[in-house]
Amino acid sequence: MSFARIAGTGSFLPPNVISNADLVSRLASKGIETSDDWIFSRSGIQSRRFADGQTQTSDLAAAAASRALSAAEIGADAIDLIVVATTTPDAVFPATACLVQRKLGIRNGCAAFDIQAVCGGFIYALTVADALIRATSVKTALVIGAETFSRLLDFEDRSSCVLFGDGAGAVILRSSEEPGILGAALHADGQHAEILKVSGRIADGGVLGDPFVRMDGPAVFKLAVGALEAVSQEVGAQCGLEMSDFKWVVPHQANIRIMEATARKLGIPADRVVSTIREHGNTSAASIPIALDQACRDGRIRRGDKVLMHAVGAGVTWGALAMQA
Repeated sequence: MSFARIAGTGSFLPPNVISNADLVSRLASKGIETSDDWIFSRSGIQSRRFADGQTQTSDLAAAAASRALSAAEIGADAIDLIVVATTTPDAVFPATACLVQRKLGIRNGCAAFDIQAVCGGFIYALTVADALIRATSVKTALVIGAETFSRLLDFEDRSSCVLFGDGAGAVILRSSEEPGILGAALHADGQHAEILKVSGRIADGGVLGDPFVRMDGPAVFKLAVGALEAVSQEVGAQCGLEMSDFKWVVPHQANIRIMEATARKLGIPADRVVSTIREHGNTSAASIPIALDQACRDGRIRRGDKVLMHAVGAGVTWGALAMQA
């Protein structure tokens, strides 16, 4: 039986650090009051990264991919498939994955496409890549979560503009005889589309509608915690595992309150939850692979460890995936 294992991870963050103090000053110039304490107490965020005006999502993605390729000790031409999870593509089309393919110099004709499931995107992308490795001739897949979410923020809306940041994370997924991806579950419910959205669209040479992130925070919190608990238990049951069997949980870095509440419901100690939200904010589809890369590189996640990843995003979408490192 063929499995798919993560052979290498990589991440990249823009160098421009935006502290809470920076945002407080920016909001104050618009007559909007907030504070570092207000932001941190509600989100767990102290800083985030914003890309400059010349940097595109594909640039962040390609940089993270290069680091993952180096960690896996393979060349770019070994890639059979590229899947990019992003809500902030370089353009309407072509797919950001195709632009990453070009920037990495991959000329072998491998398939490349994007997945749009917002913050749930990386779990969706990794699940799709795993299925293609198991069912087709694909042997090596590059799976990326990448975002320039700062370009969707309304800096007159303190409830949302303080939460998000930019970045990219990538993994190399390879066919293996050893277990790697153990199981996954994906869900969506469009009935909740209004609680988190960017409703603007391109038409007739301009943007129609609202181009900024709009969020009903309490509704998102309530839905997120319940959905993440349920889908995590679903994947555990699918794999014959208890929550106590997972050495690490790598959640979507949405909000420290959501992360902590979900861990409590699952009975998972806080010291087994990988968190990068303090320094990076919510990087949407990039948040799980960035956190995964950090935990792999600092030695927390070791070969053989069982790891649970879960995420919820606009749509709404949600999902979880279990793997053995």
